[in-house]
Amino acid sequence: MPLSDIQIRNLKPREKSYKVSDFEGLFVLVKVNGSRLFQFKYRMYGKERLYSIGVYPEVSLAQARKAKDSARAKVAAGIDPSEAKQEERRIRLEAKGQTFAKIGETFLAKQRKEGKSAATLSKTEYHLKLANQDFGRKPITEITAPMILKTLRKVEAKGNYETAHRLRARIGSVFRYAVASGIAETDPTYALRDALIRPTRVHRAAIIEPKALGRLMVEIDGFEGQATTRIGLKLLAILAQRPGEIRNAVWSEFDLEERVWSIPAAKMKMRRDHNVPLPDQAIALLEELKLMNNRGEYLFPSLRTWTRPMSENTLNAALRRMGYAGDEMTAHGFRASFSTLANESGLWNPDAIERALAHVEKNEVRRAYARGEHWEERVRLADWWAIQLEKFLT
Repeated sequence: MPLSDIQIRNLKPREKSYKVSDFEGLFVLVKVNGSRLFQFKYRMYGKERLYSIGVYPEVSLAQARKAKDSARAKVAAGIDPSEAKQEERRIRLEAKGQTFAKIGETFLAKQRKEGKSAATLSKTEYHLKLANQDFGRKPITEITAPMILKTLRKVEAKGNYETAHRLRARIGSVFRYAVASGIAETDPTYALRDALIRPTRVHRAAIIEPKALGRLMVEIDGFEGQATTRIGLKLLAILAQRPGEIRNAVWSEFDLEERVWSIPAAKMKMRRDHNVPLPDQAIALLEELKLMNNRGEYLFPSLRTWTRPMSENTLNAALRRMGYAGDEMTAHGFRASFSTLANESGLWNPDAIERALAHVEKNEVRRAYARGEHWEERVRLADWWAIQLEKFLT
């Protein structure tokens, strides 16, 4: 017989939870603590499943029967009511901005306001795109460690172990932001620290032998690709700055009369303003570049649009085109070439070389006593290095 409201009200708790049936699969689950929960039993995909409707008396008997009828109609149409309910909840949460993708967007906006470098923002966007493909639309509170691991395993399967580790870290940053914002309670990536294959650390390939470096400079001189790429490689060799700093350089940062390139902290890896002295050879290249590109803000704009810098792969691709494999030389390797040969010369204070590379002393005590920029010595060092590169050509 169908239940009545009075019967449900008089149901008492027992030592164990028990069920009292209504009809057509609807029943009341009476728990040990006395709470009474309406549930609907149905079969889907050949298995018995349960659909939770709500707690009595917040949900009345009439409301429970109406919800049961709706659930039965879905089952008849081949729709799992439990899954439909979860999807409806996801849509509601998405509207409130509590999905991983929405929170990721907010986290990225925070990084922009903090003045993160273009390279950092680009990597964040790339990693979030990878994560969003799998669970971007899911409410962040429903994303589990196994879900994330499944995404990371896809990256690992391609042999990209370093990327997998960085992706885990980036996903963790979004979760920690959600925890701090009161949206999530935990960061599931913490449990995955030892679940991934550890990448083998490989130093970026660099040419540190003078004659071999000279041959490379000859190859760059004769590069038959884009003239701007040739100039970019030359400036990379002369100035010994990171490829991303060269690639994202804008004309407003250069004072050719004062012979200095002032890179703001927001663009630097170590988040500190960095000034680079410009020797004659760099000035000449910049003036040549100015004749080719005086329309946009970037020294090296993309071939597709003047509003964006060249691709991060352009300089390395040029080296490959000249016949230098990835284990022989990289765009970043010019810094190692400069550091090695400048130190081996014995002519320069190691601190001046480190400051030229925008490195920060890791020892806090020593850093406190090494605040000088070594500017005058760095100017002489820059001139010496540019001349050395010319000598290597002969």
